Amino acid sequence: MLRCLITLFYNSLSLEEILKEKPEHKRDLSLISLMSDSVQMLNSSDKGWFRSLFVHKVDARKDAHSNLLSKKETSNLYKIQFHNIKPECLEAYNTLEAEVQKRLHQDQDYPCEVVGSWNTWYGEQDQAVHIWRYRGGYPALTECLTKLNNNKEYLEFRKERAKMLISRRNQLLLEFSFWNEPLPRPGPNIYEMRTYYLKPGTMIEWGNHWARAIKYRQENNEAVGGFFSQIGDLYVVHHLWAYENLQSREDTRNTAWQKEGWDANVYYTVPLIRSMESRIMIPTKSSPLQ
Repeated sequence: MLRCLITLFYNSLSLEEILKEKPEHKRDLSLISLMSDSVQMLNSSDKGWFRSLFVHKVDARKDAHSNLLSKKETSNLYKIQFHNIKPECLEAYNTLEAEVQKRLHQDQDYPCEVVGSWNTWYGEQDQAVHIWRYRGGYPALTECLTKLNNNKEYLEFRKERAKMLISRRNQLLLEFSFWNEPLPRPGPNIYEMRTYYLKPGTMIEWGNHWARAIKYRQENNEAVGGFFSQIGDLYVVHHLWAYENLQSREDTRNTAWQKEGWDANVYYTVPLIRSMESRIMIPTKSSPLQ
């Protein structure tokens, strides 16, 4: 049979021509013909059962991933801020930021609340990370910004804060429907923010896998919140975890690998990632997440 295939390949002969020259290979040629017909049948339709065994298909999107993956029962919008601070100003920055957060929390006219504030311990140094929640979505965000831009005290705070900063950036986020809503918790804890930069068009597939996988990471109450970007850097996912310490983090992550199904989640989601980073963070004294 192998000799027949070689003859076909190099001499570009048809099956009928070979049969005339080599009638003793009739049985092999019949098998080759059957194989050829089968391959053509599979290639003619993406829905062939044989192909489905090997190709991981994802249903075509019929809606924006923000509608398919976010929580329907809430209209929360989140903002994450990354502030890179002059090293000599970090303590003064934390004090100033805590005072402003306290005032905004106490004033019911502002439809926003800080979810958590941290300083990066391992990762980008001299950095502050803040997550804000706007209950009411984009209208709440717009209302809050309009009021703050007319608040002379807040404008003075921004001028003072600007003297302490090297750079800053932010993103607007939605929370995944299958993740816990981030709620205040006692400490002491360390927090890990794992940030994934996904390939464009893969957010739905990511969400489908993690909707099943999150159950493997609830045992020690380590899951705090899961978010995906809407404005700013796009196709970005942030997973926020809490641990007692670094050793607890190591033990918890190792335990997940002992659970059937976790390995499959990693196997299918790793190809969706362009790059990723991890930062270990310490909550500030005023952070609701301690």
